Order: sequence, then structure tokens, then C-alpha cells
Amino acid sequence: MPISLDRRSFLAGSAGLIALHPFSLQASSNQVHLRLMETTDLHVHVFPYDYYADKARDTVGLARTASIVNDIRAEATNALLLDNGDFLQGNPMGDYIAYERGMREGDLHPVIDAMNTVGFDASTLGNHEFNYGLDFLMKSLTGAQFPVVCANIAKEIGAGPRDDTTLLPPYVLMDRELTDGAGQKHAIKIGLIGFVPPQVMNWDRRHLEGNVQARDILQTARAYVPEMKEKGADIIIALSHSGIGEAQEREGMENASLVLAGVEGIDAIMTGHSHLVFPSSKYDGLDGIDVAKGTLQGKPATMGGYWGSHLGLIDLMLERDAGGWRVVGHASEARPISKRNEDRSITALVESDPKVLASVQQEHDETLVYVRRAVGKTDAPLHSYFALVADDPSVQIVSIAQSWYIAQMLKGTEYEGLPILSAAAPFKAGGRGGPEYFTDVPKGDVAIKNVSDLYLYPNTARAVLVSGAQVKDWLERSAGMFNQVEPGKADQLLLNPEFPSYNFDVMDGVSYQIDLSQPSKYSSKGALENPNASRIVNLAFNGAPIDPEAQFIIATNNYRASGGGDFPGAKGDTIVFEGPDTNRDVIVRYIVEKGTISPRADANWSFAPLPGTSVLFDTGPKANSYAEDVEGVSITAAGDGPDGFARFRIDL
Repeated sequence: MPISLDRRSFLAGSAGLIALHPFSLQASSNQVHLRLMETTDLHVHVFPYDYYADKARDTVGLARTASIVNDIRAEATNALLLDNGDFLQGNPMGDYIAYERGMREGDLHPVIDAMNTVGFDASTLGNHEFNYGLDFLMKSLTGAQFPVVCANIAKEIGAGPRDDTTLLPPYVLMDRELTDGAGQKHAIKIGLIGFVPPQVMNWDRRHLEGNVQARDILQTARAYVPEMKEKGADIIIALSHSGIGEAQEREGMENASLVLAGVEGIDAIMTGHSHLVFPSSKYDGLDGIDVAKGTLQGKPATMGGYWGSHLGLIDLMLERDAGGWRVVGHASEARPISKRNEDRSITALVESDPKVLASVQQEHDETLVYVRRAVGKTDAPLHSYFALVADDPSVQIVSIAQSWYIAQMLKGTEYEGLPILSAAAPFKAGGRGGPEYFTDVPKGDVAIKNVSDLYLYPNTARAVLVSGAQVKDWLERSAGMFNQVEPGKADQLLLNPEFPSYNFDVMDGVSYQIDLSQPSKYSSKGALENPNASRIVNLAFNGAPIDPEAQFIIATNNYRASGGGDFPGAKGDTIVFEGPDTNRDVIVRYIVEKGTISPRADANWSFAPLPGTSVLFDTGPKANSYAEDVEGVSITAAGDGPDGFARFRIDL
């Protein structure tokens, strides 16, 4: 009989009416309804709280996701809760435990404590589990009241995957009793196998090299899945901490879940790593993917967002016959914990589970103290009042940290030794945000929460490979920030109000000037408008004119590298490194390592001289305190601007 998903029935329970899933209602005496729930990429987000901004946030937190778990368990007789990795690192609570409190023998990591409280049945490792080293990882896992599996990380590599000495068990076979539609219990053996991107050997080389080795996900799966069948697995679920990538198999794939779903013997697949949601329209029209059915290569699949934003859910109707258990029906979804309204405000859809909050309350309170305390010092103020008109310390520190990080990540690769440039833009630079919307971190202590003032978005680090000609065009695109000015004319408005500050990339590692008498080569949206225009002049690398044919690495973020802002050389096809770390984490690590930072602007870019010409721009009133210290440009106060801004004059 076809299984319908468009109706529910209700039973009276102690907490009121409980909705029953159609699979539960329609299961016959030889059929069981099994619900598979997934969290992925929790990154230590238990409380609904943004530690960087130091304020509550309704879009994150395992405590919120746990409320959906409780509802789903009430909807079905048989359920498993699985985590798909990246639970141990990713926010200041994780850093506090790793760098400040430590993991002594017998300590319970707060995210493990929370997961125990929610009642997870199993987990796999994500790539970020290795960020703090193997010793920290293994100590953290000792407190888990559920198995953690990973098949493709080995302490010793054998002739084939089955001969490896794996860091953790490659899989687990769980003996469970499931209740069928007639109320009868049936024994079933559920196999769970876990995978992590083999790129961890690059991303965490300093922790892993010489200690473990990584195998290809697909080769490993093809070795172990038959073994799981041989040992009696009735159904097999892949916990794939790997994104939904291309359908064509390649050796060492990072995002291998689509191809993995096609491995014979796998019945359902949990995905993650990409911080996306499946099923969702993001994947419409892609080969091997059916969003409406929630399948990859015909297998039910899900991806539950990140930071607890969604709970991935796969419903399986299992039927037993002479050949054993088989999947005869399935449905997939991802349930959110919040919704964004038309006015961009957020409405919470669930409340936090108080037991989960209580499990980490002490560490939450300690983390608040940690983020409010200095992790380093700056010997110069970090402000963005002049970030759109001069080389700027708040952008400089981002650029320096990005270059520092990418240089480490490219060691041992074919790109090691290429010159590294760094592109960064000011995020808080007035505009529609108003006259107070600027970064302003005074000289002295820098706290972790200050980093969100330097870098607003949870972007991840990327590197692209470009030519010298593309470097110039990248900067031409940025120079669209400015209006064209008439030489010899006074007090012309400088900034193009249609050009967002986050697209004004300043590039460190080269020197250049911007000729404002030229029209912009690109429109504010990135379209080529004036092909022969050349605002970027005197572009030099190491003091010599840049070679258009030379190769450069540019450190940037995932938004820009993937085509955000439509920059030449950054359309998604030049990416040579995709970092697992957010740019904010990179900045924090840099500050912690250096202790005291010196983010003085070096005036590597400026406006080309135009004698007898001046321009006006508006910035925050507090800029008056810093105007005399700006390098590479002559700035004087010019009275009040509109809407509470202060106006300044630049003599070109």
C-alpha cells in the first residue's frame, strides 16, 4: 500500500495531544517506523548565545534543538539521535575549555555533558575535533555515554582499510528492539559508520602529522560496509561529516556525500560539514539529488544546518521479510529552531530545554568571564572611522591575521612559496548603519568579544590563486567605492552611497594608488562599465611594477572567493584552499599567539595626487580624536555632516 505523508493523527498523552507520524499509523505487523534524528556542526553551541557579540541569539543552540528532539521522540515509537561531528570546537566556549580550563583526567567536556543530557545514541568525528590536538580529543571523548565512530582516520595504515589500526572504532553495530505497527517487538542490528574529510591532514598538520593518517572516504566505505553486512547489520547508516558535492568521484574528495550515498549497502546518509540544510532549494536541479524526496542517489539523506539551527530528520519505514529488513518508505526534512520574518527579525520556534541549559550553566558563566577578559593587547587603537579613505588599522589586523593563517595552511602544498597577498574590507563603516556604526577598540586590552567588532560575519578563510593582472582588476572593482572627481575642483563628494563597504577590499602585500579622475571600471554591482578605465596606478609588488603574468595567492573569505561581490579573480574557480576555520577564529588565534599586536596602517594604498582638488566624506563624530594620526592622506575637519555624521575634507 502506498504510504501517504499528508496526514497525522493525535493521541492524548500526559503532556496533551501527541502527533503521530503517518509511518507510525500505517505500519503493519511486519513493519516498523524508525526515526533518525541528526545534529551536525554544533561547534560547542549549547546555549542560544553569541559569545562574540555577548548577547542572546535565537538561531543557535543544542538546548533549542533538544526541544525538537523531545517532540519527535513523542511522535514515534522508535527513534535514534545521531551527531555528525564538529561538536568540540567553534566558539569561545570551546576555546575556553581547550586553552584556559583544560581537560584533566575525569573532566567532562561541556558539549559532551550536554549531548549526554539530550541522550545521543552515537556520533562521528568532524574535522574540527582535531583542532586542539589528539590528546585533548581523546580525553574529551572519554566522557561520552554514546559510541563515537570514524572509519578513515588510522593510527597505523594497513594493506587495506580493514587492516588499519583506526583511531576510533570505524563503525558500531547496535542491537535494538523496535516495535512494529501491531505492538510486537523485533530485534534489529543497526550499523553506524563515520567519515571525516581526509583534508584534516592538511588543516591540522601540526597535530596529526606523524600520529595518524587519513584514507579516502569512498575507498574506506567500500571496504567496511560489506564487513558490516557480514557481521549481521540489518540496515546501515552513514554518518558523513562531508558536504554534498559533485556527482563525479575523485580521489580524496572533501565533499563526498553524494557519491558515498551510491555505495551499495548504505541505507541512509547523514551529511554535514558545509553548514547548509538538506533537503532545501539550495540543491535544486543537481545531478543525483532529489530535493522533493530528500534523497541522494535515491538514498534518504539530511543535513541539519549548523550550530543547532536545524534538526535533520529521516523517517524510515522498515519491512521484514524472509531476506531480512529493508527500507520500503522514507521521508526527509530539516526542522528549524527559528524563522526569519519579512522584516529580517527572528522569531524563535522552540524554547530551550532547561535540563540541557543546566548541564552547562557553569561553563557558560565561565565563558562569559573569558570573552570579557583580555586575550591580548593592541598597542594602537583599532577603529574604522577612516577605513574608506585611508589604510586603516582595523582592516590591517584582519589582513595580517589572514596572511599568517594561509601561510601556515599552504605549507607542504604545491602553493607553498608563492607570494601571499591579503584582501579585507571594512564591515562597520557608517553608511546606513548610522554615525555610531564603526569599529572602535581603544589601545590596550583586546577581549574576544572585541573580535566581532573587527569581523562581523562568520565567514571562513579561503585562498585563491590569481595573476598579477587579476590583482589589478580586483582592486579596480574595489575602487568603485569612489565617485569620479573633476581635477582642480573643491569639495566634491567622495563616496558612492550605492557601494557597500564590505565590497571595498583593501589589499595588503602590494602598494598602489587610486586615480579618482578616472571613471570606475566596474559598476557598484560589479558589471564591467568602462573597459578602458584604469583607476589603479603605480601598482607594485616588492617595490617593482607588478608582473601581469605572475602568480599570487590572495587570502580572503568564503563569500568573496566564491563570487560574492563579483570580483575579477574570485568567481569560485580560483580557490586553492578552503579553510575549516572562521576568519574570526583566525583573528583570535593570531592575537593569542602574538600577545600584543601592532596594527599600524602602513599607507600601502593612497589616492593619486590631484593638485587643487579636494573631496568631502562623512564619518562618525568620534573620528575627530584620530584624524591627526591617519597616514598617507591629508584630512581636516569640515563641520557637521547630515544625520549626525561628521564631515571631513581630503586635499588630493
